[in-house]
Amino acid sequence: MSDLLAPLQSQLTRLDNLQAEMLEHTIELAEINSGSLNATGVNQVMERLRRMTASLGGEQEVIDLAPYEVINNQGELVQHELGKALRVRKRPEAPLKVLLCGHMDTVFPKDSSFQKVVQLDEDTINGPGVTDLKGGIIVMLNALKILEASPWADQIGWEILFNPDEEIGSPGSAALIKDAASRVDLGMIYEPCFPDGSFAGQRKGSGNFTAVCYGKAAHAGREHHLGRNAIRALCDFVSAMDDLNGKREGVTFNPGYIHGGGPTNIVPDKCISRFNIRLEKPEDEDWCLRELQMIVNEISSRNGIRLELHGGFSRKPKLLSPANQQLLELARQCGHALGLTIDVKPTGGCCDGNNLASAGIPNIDTLGVQGGHIHSEQEYLKISSLVPRAKLSAALLLTLARNEALGSGNAWLKSKEARQ
Repeated sequence: MSDLLAPLQSQLTRLDNLQAEMLEHTIELAEINSGSLNATGVNQVMERLRRMTASLGGEQEVIDLAPYEVINNQGELVQHELGKALRVRKRPEAPLKVLLCGHMDTVFPKDSSFQKVVQLDEDTINGPGVTDLKGGIIVMLNALKILEASPWADQIGWEILFNPDEEIGSPGSAALIKDAASRVDLGMIYEPCFPDGSFAGQRKGSGNFTAVCYGKAAHAGREHHLGRNAIRALCDFVSAMDDLNGKREGVTFNPGYIHGGGPTNIVPDKCISRFNIRLEKPEDEDWCLRELQMIVNEISSRNGIRLELHGGFSRKPKLLSPANQQLLELARQCGHALGLTIDVKPTGGCCDGNNLASAGIPNIDTLGVQGGHIHSEQEYLKISSLVPRAKLSAALLLTLARNEALGSGNAWLKSKEARQ
């Protein structure tokens, strides 16, 4: 172990024999179905986490979220109940304040066939959410236990946010993240790292949209000429929207879903499409919205056709401020001292790290476990990553806490200029 972590060695070695326990707790959480819209299952995970965090001694708060609103296949606005969020806070008066965040939900709905964890080999398990993000939650909690047992614990005030809706863009919990950003100096988020252990750095922003097209129904044989085909009009919209790809660097449009029509002897009078936009720069949002509105205006100008656009941009691009770059470098140094090779890579994906960054809070959002094939039934976790990733987070927390106690090394985290 290098000089950087030599003063921390006695604390970090407390994790050495915890792999089996960490694996057991990961499986326990993963085998509770917690699809984003399965509020009952998400709340079961939340109750387990209330018990798991009790020994940390923080103040627990269960928070109700507003329903999730979406446009259904009939073009109607409907609401879905969301699970509750759990916030745990300790030492809010401490000199350095940290937000630790992990989501409880997965992409696998209640009726998914993917429900159980199986062991593929001695170092690999396969299961729903084992990597995204149940293993990361266990890494986080074990790192905090090491901080709490250290002589520098009183230097860091921390709060945990376990949110129930990250996989659908954190529509209900985004306000909780923004609220936490008003109190903390940095963020640690437990999304899985890249399969090689690297961190995500710069991230694209994201917007989700629904287009609803209304036409006029008519008999397809006798009065076809009186109908106005909503499917055709919406297909024209989707085609024109997709043609925007390649017209602005770093911006991508992805038509992801289309639904409409019915019996083939009726001219269809309604059709919907859902699509996603990713972008690299905040100013790209205005360009996208202008281009989309021009297409909507053209389609809606047709006789008997009306096109409505719903949704918007929910996550700004995550750009790396000087403070964020220094935080990543410190974590890389801690990893190197632990024998871990860690790089920093840009990604088109987005997460709650985008939300924190847009609020001016430097953060690392891939402190979770190693694995892969997330969001699929091939999702896997490397068991041997549990302890090293917990040591990495613990080393980062302990280093920051010790620096604070020594009165040196953390000024960059609180500098307004470094965050811009």
